[in-house]
Amino acid sequence: MRALVVVGLLAALALVFVVVAVVRDSQSAVGTAAGCPDGWPLADVRLREQKDVKINVYNATDEPGLASSVADDFRNRKFQVKKEGNERKGVAGVAVLRYGPKGAGSAHLLRAYFLDQADQAYDAKRKDDVVDVVLGDRFQQLATTTEVNQSLGDLGAPVAPEGSCPMPIDK
Repeated sequence: MRALVVVGLLAALALVFVVVAVVRDSQSAVGTAAGCPDGWPLADVRLREQKDVKINVYNATDEPGLASSVADDFRNRKFQVKKEGNERKGVAGVAVLRYGPKGAGSAHLLRAYFLDQADQAYDAKRKDDVVDVVLGDRFQQLATTTEVNQSLGDLGAPVAPEGSCPMPIDK
C-alpha cells in the first residue's frame, strides 16, 4: 500500500513540474516570426509545387547551349523559366542556387533536382521570389522524378536560411 502512495505522489509531482515548465516556457516564440530579431527578413519556407517556382537558368561552363537545354528541361517539368543565359564567373561544383527570403522554399525544392549537390547563395537583401540556377562544371543532368522525391524525403522540411526567420503560414 505504501508503494502505491509513493508512486501516486511521484506521478502528481511530475505532473506539476510538466505544467509549470509548459506555462513558464520562454522559448515558445523561437523559430517563428514572433521570435524574430528586429530587422531580420521573413523567409517564405513553404515547399512550392513546380508550377509555382520561378527560376533563371545561367550557364557558368564552357559548354555552349547548356542553359537553354536545362531551361527546356525545367519547362518540361512545369517550372516557370524567366531568363536563361551565360554567367561570367565559373562554378566549380554542380550548381549554385541564388535566392532571397521569398525564394527559400523554392530553393529547397530545387536542391532536390540537384540531389543536394548544389551550393546555396542566400541574399537577405534580394526582394523577388525568383531563384537563379547557375550551372557549374560538374553538372551532368537533373535528377529523375523518383530521385527528386527521394531527395526531398532526405532533405526534410524547408528551414529559414541563417539570418532570417520563417514567415507565418497565413501570409
